Amino acid sequence: MSTPFYVSPQQAMADRAEYARKGIARGRSVVVLQYTDGVVFVAENPSRALHKVSEIYDRIAFAAVGKYNEFENLRIGGVRYADLRGYTYDREDVTARGLANVYAQTLGTIFSSAAEKPYEVELIVAEVGAAPEDDQIYRLPHDGSIVDEHGSVAVGGNADQISSYLDQRHRDGMTLAEALKLAVESLSRDTNGGERRLTAEQLEVATLDRTRPQQRKFKRILGRQLSRLLDESGGDAAADAGAGESGAAGGKGAEDGGSKDNGTKGKGPAGEDGSEGEPLL
Repeated sequence: MSTPFYVSPQQAMADRAEYARKGIARGRSVVVLQYTDGVVFVAENPSRALHKVSEIYDRIAFAAVGKYNEFENLRIGGVRYADLRGYTYDREDVTARGLANVYAQTLGTIFSSAAEKPYEVELIVAEVGAAPEDDQIYRLPHDGSIVDEHGSVAVGGNADQISSYLDQRHRDGMTLAEALKLAVESLSRDTNGGERRLTAEQLEVATLDRTRPQQRKFKRILGRQLSRLLDESGGDAAADAGAGESGAAGGKGAEDGGSKDNGTKGKGPAGEDGSEGEPLL
């Protein structure tokens, strides 16, 4: 009788973590930013049917990256938990912290179970409060740990590079157009340092807007409204660039007036999900 092959628990967990991280890294990134009136979710997602950002409850929204079937099961479970708790107790008892704890227990149990593979997903749960200091944003990696985030957070793809870019440029009191501009700029950056051009058709955008009079604060930004916001943010950038060029022309002449800041427009999304056959978002 042969001796079964032994793998230490540390090595087994490390292998499972590496497996999950590789799957998550193939998904297109999601960015979540606080702005003056709430929280905005921006995802690179050319699909109009498969959503990476969804509403959970009145003031709570959910964003995910990775395998669609896996995070969709988690989203449905979160909606059922919120509905049951709100019906049994009170709507105010449904919080992002409670939902994040439920997701953490589920992901942690799956990750530590040797009977099934770990989920290739990374989640963000956000709740908008009555004031900016009351907003809550939680990031949940594949192993079920909870990270309390403030200001901005990115998951999936080149999340480390995007997070560093956001940390340097995000500030309190940004308008929705300014936050959207920053999010699109961060998503447009490639891992090799280049930039791509993302259009409204390639983006999924939603907000938790604290100024909405109804209880449900979640709202998707689609179509002409999204195009108008992107044009507004692009127009502000063009105006700033024009002011800088005119100032330089006053001292040096108009020799550089024909140069354009957006000369490298990229070629659209380059299939960051690694393989077309896998349902990775």
